[in-house]
Amino acid sequence: MMAAYLEFNFKIKPLQPWNEILMAELIEIGFDSFTEEYDGVLGYIQKDIFNEDDLKSIPLLQNEDVTITYSYEEMPNINWNEEWEKNFSPINVEDKVLIRAEFHEPNPNMHEIVIQPKMSFGTGHHPTTHLMIQQMLDMDLGNKKVLDMGCGTSVLAIFAKQKGAGRTVAIDIDEWSVENSKENAERNNVELDIELGTADNLGKEKFDIILANINRNILISDIPTYVSVLEDGGKLLLSGLCFFDVDDILEVCTEQNLKLEKKLQREEWVSLLLSK
Repeated sequence: MMAAYLEFNFKIKPLQPWNEILMAELIEIGFDSFTEEYDGVLGYIQKDIFNEDDLKSIPLLQNEDVTITYSYEEMPNINWNEEWEKNFSPINVEDKVLIRAEFHEPNPNMHEIVIQPKMSFGTGHHPTTHLMIQQMLDMDLGNKKVLDMGCGTSVLAIFAKQKGAGRTVAIDIDEWSVENSKENAERNNVELDIELGTADNLGKEKFDIILANINRNILISDIPTYVSVLEDGGKLLLSGLCFFDVDDILEVCTEQNLKLEKKLQREEWVSLLLSK
């Protein structure tokens, strides 16, 4: 996948915790990968989707507690798969589950999920995936109908199937993700129903477990839809959230009569397990 990219050099004072918050806000406007620097962040966005007005209107640039300056330049075409291979490290969840790419060393002592992504990930990908898998380790997925919303590489849907889930549907708005999910399902010998779309595409079919590692804004708008297709007694597992998003999310969940069962935090990222 070759595309013309812009490289932004953001200087952030003070750096913490604003660098993570900035990256989360930049993902919302189309930035798709980052390199963390000692005094800020390098962010990358495809030239043809960049809109400077979107950037100028992100909340953090209006925040008086932090000073952010930026410059940018056009980059030569990059092969993102190569970049990704250089930058992706395996995800080890409690020495039980290892998520790795084919070019990493296998570990016969752990349950492995092998993915070959076709895209670069935002900064929260590692900790939020880790949290979701950590929660799933303790869940009963046997013969359950599972929905993975915003599936990305479908690593969560794959793990659900490996833990004995029944029909498992994976949905993403991004065509790359859908193609990549199909390849990853095959690579891990599991059968997934993979669809292009959003929560608006959900029909009447009900699920026992819904997985959504997305981001705060999408979750706030889509949780009511998830609840409408969740069986009574079903579980909703969320991540993609920073600790300061939790109150807003729980407010929506309470309105939907969901009960919080378990909250896990890793760095500034949080996962919430709720039941209907």
